[in-house]
Amino acid sequence: LRTAREQLFAVGYNALTMDALAHELGMSKKTLYAHFQGKDAIVAAIIDAAEQKLRDQIDKIVADPEVSFTHKLHGVIIAVSAQYAAANPLLLRDLQRFAPHLYRKVDELRSRLLPRNIGRLLHAGVAEGMVRKDIEPDFAVQFLLQAVTGLVRPKSLDQLGLTPREAFEKAAELFFWAVLTEAGRKDFAEARPRTG
Repeated sequence: LRTAREQLFAVGYNALTMDALAHELGMSKKTLYAHFQGKDAIVAAIIDAAEQKLRDQIDKIVADPEVSFTHKLHGVIIAVSAQYAAANPLLLRDLQRFAPHLYRKVDELRSRLLPRNIGRLLHAGVAEGMVRKDIEPDFAVQFLLQAVTGLVRPKSLDQLGLTPREAFEKAAELFFWAVLTEAGRKDFAEARPRTG
């Protein structure tokens, strides 16, 4: 799966072939088919593995009682952002065009993970005075989900000249700046990971 994932992100869905993958792995195509029914089964397994990895990372971040709300927020943004970093507009376009069922699977993953994780953080943030009390967390999460879903569509990425990662990060930054209290914004800015 690791090799398939590397090839998928390098060449896109359409150019990924069972022949090339079997060759890269040093096995026969017959052996590869003994483990997976085909390319779609491999890509589905890659998506499932990405979801589990992200879920585990976020659960660890959110469960840590020693980490402040805004550090958790940054940690979740970084974890999700890393998943988007691997995707590129070519891959998303390929999935949308040649494997719409797999493209929907990616959308479904986003629809499960964002509400579950950002929702938990928003509810905790309200309780800690970091998120505005007039914000309904469940509505806010759906708002973010719809914004991110629209922004990471290949057509939107092309129009904006952004990568999926950049689109997600810009949406998250704008969203959280709007829902945080003044104290939350100050803490959010101070907790921002330093780069360089």
